[in-house]
Amino acid sequence: MISRYKALALQTECFAINKCKNKGSAYETMRKSLDTVLAETRGSKGFIGPDLKLVVLPEYFLTSFPFGENLDEWRQKACISTNDALFFQMKEFCVQQAIFLSGNFYELDENFPDLYFQSSFIIDDTGELILKYRRLNSMFAPTPHDVLDDYIKIYGNDSLFPVADTKLGKLACIASEEILYPEIARCLMMRGAEVFLHSSSEAGSPQLTHKEVAKRARAIENMCYVVSANSAGISGIDFPFAATDGLSKVVGYEGHVLSEAGTGGSMVANSYLDIVALRDYRSKVSMQNYNARQRFELYAPSYGSYSHYPANSFKNENPSKELFIKTQLNVIKKIQN
Repeated sequence: MISRYKALALQTECFAINKCKNKGSAYETMRKSLDTVLAETRGSKGFIGPDLKLVVLPEYFLTSFPFGENLDEWRQKACISTNDALFFQMKEFCVQQAIFLSGNFYELDENFPDLYFQSSFIIDDTGELILKYRRLNSMFAPTPHDVLDDYIKIYGNDSLFPVADTKLGKLACIASEEILYPEIARCLMMRGAEVFLHSSSEAGSPQLTHKEVAKRARAIENMCYVVSANSAGISGIDFPFAATDGLSKVVGYEGHVLSEAGTGGSMVANSYLDIVALRDYRSKVSMQNYNARQRFELYAPSYGSYSHYPANSFKNENPSKELFIKTQLNVIKKIQN
């Protein structure tokens, strides 16, 4: 157990593959992006020092996001598996630098060959892939919830909310917009999570955005650290470069921002995480021990009785943007009635 160490939310520019004409040119862009990110991580550790043990990367550090591509086009151009050479490169890097590395990518799955998933990962300092979390809430991308019955048959219920018990504490991933869904963080806390690794790409506004409020709220209500890495802009796409730039941060378990980057590429969002202090804080009988004061049985019947967004939405229809829109409209009508 390393009781106290530094974590970094690396703020780095993302290079879009959207205008690449084929898989080969897209993959070459991804490879160059990874080389850049790893070089910046190496340089950051050299500056921050050997106490840096955990690095979180932005959401789109390899590819950017679908911007007009349909599901098939994006699967063919942007998606890889964890057996890809890029993952082996990251694993070797983690061993060389003695760090844990977390990020987010678009993943292929041989059990669902017509789909892809947006997945967060953690690689430890021995080069092992110790956690993979697949985003459960998305507007226009497939999720395990869309094929829930088949997904659970293959991977089991425990795969939905994974937590890794490591020498850096109990680590879990939250993907991008899912910081806005308190149930995700809560389910991870139920399984012991102490540090939320949040790969994001969002508006870095000087005002409190929805996600900014949510990061602090998730830290407070779950008594967890949040390490949130934003992009330093996205280039190569018909989208304002700095629209998703700035304010990567580390949030303490009482909701205080411990460190925060400005705009542009930055390693400023680094801070010490003290797992012993967090566990001591969680062990006290107090008004602020929100974890210990939870009464989950009160809420379970409501969640079990009210279905909003339906599971297994791909069972009888092919996934498409039109299906996502139709499904959400049906949910809205149900809520309003």
